Amino acid sequence: MKVRELIESLGYMNLDAEVHFSYNYGDHWRTEVAPKVSQVDEGLVAYSEYHRMDKIVEEEDSYMDEEPGNPDENVRRVVVIG
Repeated sequence: MKVRELIESLGYMNLDAEVHFSYNYGDHWRTEVAPKVSQVDEGLVAYSEYHRMDKIVEEEDSYMDEEPGNPDENVRRVVVIG
């Protein structure tokens, strides 16, 4: 999803509604939990083969195996909702 699509989707919502995000808790019952969103920031992500999805990377880790000042091309700046 792009920020433009998120803004468009939110345009139809009640402006006073709480915002939560959902994920599978990973328990035996496959409970879908929905904690409140507490922040919206920009962050860096890179695909993790181990997790089979993107993971958060720290700014200094984005330059691993690269020349100084030349970030890893697999690292992307995204909007992170947490």
